[in-house]
Amino acid sequence: MSSLSRELVFLILQFLDEEKFKETVHKLEQESGFFFNMKYFEDAVHNGEWDEVEKYLSGFTKVDDNRYSMKIFFEIRKQKYLEALDKHDRAKAVEILVKDLKVFSSFNEELFKEITQLLTLDNFRENEQLSKYGDTKSARTIMLVELKKLIEANPLFRDKLQFPSLKTSRLRTLINQSLNWQHQLCKNPRPNPDIKTLFVDHSCGQPNGARAPSPVNNPLLGSMPKAGGFPPLTAHGPFQPTPAPVATQLASWMSNPPAVTHAAVPGAAIGLGAPANSSIFFFMPLHFAFVLVNLKFLSLLTCLYVGLAALLKHPRTPPNNPANDYHSADSDHVSKRTRPIGISDEVSLPVNILPVSYPGQSHGQSLYTLDDLPKNVARALSQGSTAMSMDFHPTQQTILLVGTNVGDVALWEVGARDKLVQKNFKLWDQGTVSMPLQAALSKEPGVSVSRVIWSPDGSLFGVAYSRHIVHVYSYHGVDDIRQHLEIDAHVGGVNDIAFCHPNKQLCVVTCGDDKTIKVGYRELYGCGCDSFRLHLVNVWDATTGAKQYCFEGHEAPVYSVCPHYKENIQFIFSTAVDGKIKAWLYDNMGSRVDYDAPGHWCTTMAYSADGSRLFSCGTSKEGESFIVEWNESEGAVKRTYQGFRKRSLGVIQFDTTRNRFLAAGDEYLVKFWDMDNVNLLTTTDAEGGLQASPRIRFNKEGTLLAVSTSDNGFKILANADGLRLLHTFENRSFDASRVASEAMVKPPVMNAIIGASSAGGTVPTPADRAATVVSMNGDARSLVDVKPRVVDESMDKSKIWKLTEINEPLQCRSLRLPENLRSSKISRLMYTNSGIALLALASNAIHLLWKWQRSDRNTSGKATASILPQLWQPPSGMMMTNDVTDVNPEDAVPCFALSKNDSYVMSASGGKVSLFNMMTFKTMTTFMPPPPAATFLAFHPQDNNIIAIGMDDSTIQIYNVRVDEVKSKLKGHSKRITGLAFSNSLNVLVSSGADAQLCVWSTDGWEKQKSRTLQVPTGRTPSALSDTRVQFHQDQTHFLVVHETQIAIYETTKLECVKQWIPRESSAPISNATFSCDSQLVYASFLDSAICVFSATNLRLRCRINPAAYLPANASSNVYPLVIAAHPSEPNQFAVGLTDGGVHVLEPLESEAKWGSPPPPENGSATSISAAPASGATGATDQPQR
Repeated sequence: MSSLSRELVFLILQFLDEEKFKETVHKLEQESGFFFNMKYFEDAVHNGEWDEVEKYLSGFTKVDDNRYSMKIFFEIRKQKYLEALDKHDRAKAVEILVKDLKVFSSFNEELFKEITQLLTLDNFRENEQLSKYGDTKSARTIMLVELKKLIEANPLFRDKLQFPSLKTSRLRTLINQSLNWQHQLCKNPRPNPDIKTLFVDHSCGQPNGARAPSPVNNPLLGSMPKAGGFPPLTAHGPFQPTPAPVATQLASWMSNPPAVTHAAVPGAAIGLGAPANSSIFFFMPLHFAFVLVNLKFLSLLTCLYVGLAALLKHPRTPPNNPANDYHSADSDHVSKRTRPIGISDEVSLPVNILPVSYPGQSHGQSLYTLDDLPKNVARALSQGSTAMSMDFHPTQQTILLVGTNVGDVALWEVGARDKLVQKNFKLWDQGTVSMPLQAALSKEPGVSVSRVIWSPDGSLFGVAYSRHIVHVYSYHGVDDIRQHLEIDAHVGGVNDIAFCHPNKQLCVVTCGDDKTIKVGYRELYGCGCDSFRLHLVNVWDATTGAKQYCFEGHEAPVYSVCPHYKENIQFIFSTAVDGKIKAWLYDNMGSRVDYDAPGHWCTTMAYSADGSRLFSCGTSKEGESFIVEWNESEGAVKRTYQGFRKRSLGVIQFDTTRNRFLAAGDEYLVKFWDMDNVNLLTTTDAEGGLQASPRIRFNKEGTLLAVSTSDNGFKILANADGLRLLHTFENRSFDASRVASEAMVKPPVMNAIIGASSAGGTVPTPADRAATVVSMNGDARSLVDVKPRVVDESMDKSKIWKLTEINEPLQCRSLRLPENLRSSKISRLMYTNSGIALLALASNAIHLLWKWQRSDRNTSGKATASILPQLWQPPSGMMMTNDVTDVNPEDAVPCFALSKNDSYVMSASGGKVSLFNMMTFKTMTTFMPPPPAATFLAFHPQDNNIIAIGMDDSTIQIYNVRVDEVKSKLKGHSKRITGLAFSNSLNVLVSSGADAQLCVWSTDGWEKQKSRTLQVPTGRTPSALSDTRVQFHQDQTHFLVVHETQIAIYETTKLECVKQWIPRESSAPISNATFSCDSQLVYASFLDSAICVFSATNLRLRCRINPAAYLPANASSNVYPLVIAAHPSEPNQFAVGLTDGGVHVLEPLESEAKWGSPPPPENGSATSISAAPASGATGATDQPQR
C-alpha cells in the first residue's frame, strides 16, 4: 500500500473515532495493521477478552514471526491457562493446553511438560515459580507490564504505536477544501449553495439574474449558527470542521498570522468585522485558503489551499511525530538502508509504553494505587504566620518556598525540618516605587503574600504581594538567596505571578486588581503601571524598557494567570473575578479565547504535568466550588468532579500530580480525585488541624504534599517514596543556639473578610481570604501572628564546624557486591536510571549486572547498602561480552552508555561497538569496527537513535544507529576522547580529551562554539594519557570537569571555570568524580583508596572516607577505586568499582542520613556555582586538605 493510502487510513480512523464507531475503528486498526491501539489492547487484557486480544494481535503479528511475538502469545495463553486452573475448570485448562499452548512445545519441550504438570496440583501456586501468583486482576496487570516491554522491543510494532499528530477532523477539512475549490470553479457560483451529496462534484446551476457572491459577506455552507456554535452536520450541507484544540489554534495563529487586526478594515480583501453572533466562511483568492471565524473562540485557521487532489499529491509528514516517516509518491527519496534492529524513540515514553489515544480520547489508565498518594503525615512545621502560598523547588524535592499573610517569605528544608532563611516584606528601593504605593503603605502598612513560585529551572523565585509589588529573588543553593528584581507591577493587589518563555527568553507574568496582565523579561528593573490605560497586557523590552505589546484586556480584576505552550506556541490563560477566561499570544492581537468559568468568580487554571490536559478550580461568591476538566477543542467543560459541599468555607486551591491525580483543600480535608473519574477518590484530614480551605502543593514527583494548618504552620504529607526521601535528611544537624536566638514579634492586625463583590467586581485579596478562613475556623491566631526571625549565625557555625572523618566500617554502611567469577578491574560503572540495579564493565570486556529485589525490607526495590543484591543473568545463562577481536587489552579503553529506559546498553572494549538487550543480554547488533576504536559513548538526550561516539583518533562521530550512518564527524581534539556530555537546555555537546582540552559543540549544526585547555597546576605532571571527564550539573548550564590534578566546575556558554579544587602536591591523584543525583554533592575517589565528599556549591570538603572504612584489613595497596557512580534518586548513595574487580555500595549510617555537614561559608556568605571565575586557587587555606 502506498504511503498516501496509508495516510488516508489514518484519516478514516480519526473520522470513525470522532463519530463514535468504536468497533469499526478497532476492526480497521487490526485489518490495516497501521496503528496498534495500546489503550484498547490494555482494556481487552484487563477484561480477560482473550479471543479479542489474540484476534487484534493477529493484525500485526503471528506466533512464529519472531521471538518477541512468540513470547507475547505465550504469556497471554499461559495467563488464560492459569486462570482456568484457578477456577478449577480443568476441562477448560486441558482445552487451552492442547489447542493454544502445545504449539510452543516444539520450541521448549521441558517448559511445556512443566506447564502440563500443573494439572496434577490442587493449587498451581504449589509450584515454586508460581508461588507469588496473586489474584487474577493483579496477575493481568503484571503481565501487561511485560507485554508492553515486548511490544516495544518487537520490530514489527515499530512506528505503529504512535498515532500521527493530526488536527481535529482532518478528513472533514479536506472535503471542505475540495468543495470550496469546486465552488470556486463554478461559472455562476450561488451565494448559498445547497450541497446535498459528496458522490458527485458540486456545480451551481445557472439561476436567472444570479450574481457572483461577495467575497466578504457570503457564507459558503449552510445557515448562520447561533453565537459560539459551529454549523451542524446535516444532510443538506457538507462536513463542517469542528474547532481545533486551543493549542492547535494558537499554533496556527503564530505560524500564519491574520492579515488584519480584529477591527474591521474598510477596503481590505478580507474583513473580520463580522457580527458577534456569527460563524462565517469567507472566500479568498484561489491561492489562499478559506478562513473559518468563530467569534466565541476566534478560531483562525489559515490553510494554503490548492484543492484536495493537489494537497494529497504533496502530503506533509505529520508534525511533532518524527517516528513516522511518510514518503510521498512523487518524492521517492534515496533512503539509507535501515538496520534490522533500531532503538525506539524514548523522548517522552518510559519502558512501559503509555496508551496511545486518538485526539479527544481519555488517557489510558496508569498502574497507580492509592498508596501512591502522599497521605501520611511526615512533618508538622511551624511557620509563625498563616501560609498563603507554597511551592516546592523543581529539582531539589525537599526545598519548600512559603509566603505568608504578613508578607514573610521563608525557605524550608522540610526533610531536615530547617527553616533555611526568612525574608520580611520591605521595599528594596524607596525612590523607584510609585506614588500610589507610597500612599497606600503609609495609610495601611500591612502586606500579604498572594503567590510564591519557582522558575522552571529553580534558579529564581517570584513573590507577588497584596500591594503593587513583585519581588524576584535568585537562588544559589542552601540558604543563599539574593535580590534580583523589584517591580512596581500593578495599582492595587498583585493577585498572581508566573514564569514563561516567549521567544526563549525567561519572563515574569503578573496580574492584578487594576485589570491588567503584564509580562516582563527577567532583566527588567521596573515594570511600571499606566493607571490611565486599563484592560491592557504590556510586554516590556528587557534591555531598553520600551513597551513591546499592548493587549486589550479583562473588564474585571484579573485573578490568575496560567502560561503554557503547545506545538512550540507560547500563550497565557487568564481568569478574572467576573468568571471570564481569556487566552493571549505574545502578538498584540488581543484575546484568542473568551469563555466562562464555572462559578463565575475566583478561578485558577492548571495543566497536567505532561501538558495534555487542562483543569480549572473555582469558587463562586455563594461558596459553591468546582473542579472541571476542559475540552480545549470546544472551549467547553469536559467533566465536572464531584465531592464538594454546597458552601465551601473559602476559595478552594487545587493542584495536579503524576498526570493522574487532582487534589484540593476543602472542609478541613485534602480531597483527591483520579483525573479520569469524576467521583471523589479518597480524603485525608492529615491528623487534624487543617484550615477550612487549606493551601496545598505537590512536589514535582508527587511524593510529597505541603498542606497549610490553622496553627500558623503547615504539614508535609508523604507516600512511601516521599518518606524515604525525607528520611535522607532526618537527622540533619540543627544548632540549639539558632532556636534560642529567634526573635518573636507581632504583625499588623488583619481585619478584612471576604464579602460579596460589588457590581464593579473587586477581587478578594489574599489577606481577605486568609481572614475569612481563620474566622470560619474559629481561630484568631492569624490575626495576631507570632513568627520567628532567622538570624545570621555563620560566625557561630564556623567555630563549631568540623570535617567529618570516617575511619571504621561501623561509621558508615558499606556493601561489597557478590561475585560468581573473578573479574578483572572494573573499568566503567553506572546505576540504571530506575535505580534498582548497578551495571559494571570489567577490563576483560564482560558486563556485570546486580539487581535488588523488592521485599519487606526493601519496599522500593531500589539499590541500597543494607541488602545484598543478586548478580543477575537471564535464564539462558548468556553473558554480555564485548567484541575483543584483535584487541590488545592493555590498549583498550572500555566504554558504555545506557538508554533512558534501561532497555539497551551500547558498549565497546577496544573492538566493535555492541548493542545489547538488557532483558536478554542478547547482542542486537555490532558496528564501527576499529580502527579507530570507540573510547566514549553518549546517547543523544532527545533521540536514542543518535549516539555521540568519541574515538581514539581524537574525533567524535555522530552516528544514527537506525540508518547505520555517520551524520557528522567532529574534529577539535588532538588526543583520544575521554568524556562527552549533552545539555538538554543549551542544545550543546561538551567533549573532553586526553589532551586536557574542553570543547563545546552546537547540536543543531554540530559546529564547534568554544574550546579551552585545562590549566594543570604548577608542579604537577599528569600522565601522558590522563583522562578528563565531564558531567552536567542538574541546572544543565554548568558542568563538572574531573582530571587527576583537579576538580572544577565550568559555566558552559562562556566556558569559564567558576570553581576549582586542587589537592596538595603530596596527595594522591584523583581517579574519578561525579555529582550526586541532586548536584548538591561531588563524590571523588583517589588512587590511595580514599573517597572525599564535597559540597558542590563551593567545592569545599565536608567528609573524608578513609580506606579502612570500606576495604578489608588485608586489602592490597594496589586496590583502589577506579570509577565512581552516584545513585539516580538517592543523593547520599554512591558506588565504587575497584581495581581488584570488586564493587562497593556506600551510604551514611541511617542515624546520620548524610555525609557530614557543609563547611561554613567563606567571608560570611554562601558561595555558589554562580560565583566569579576561579583563578587557579585551591580550597581555602583554613579548610582541611586531603
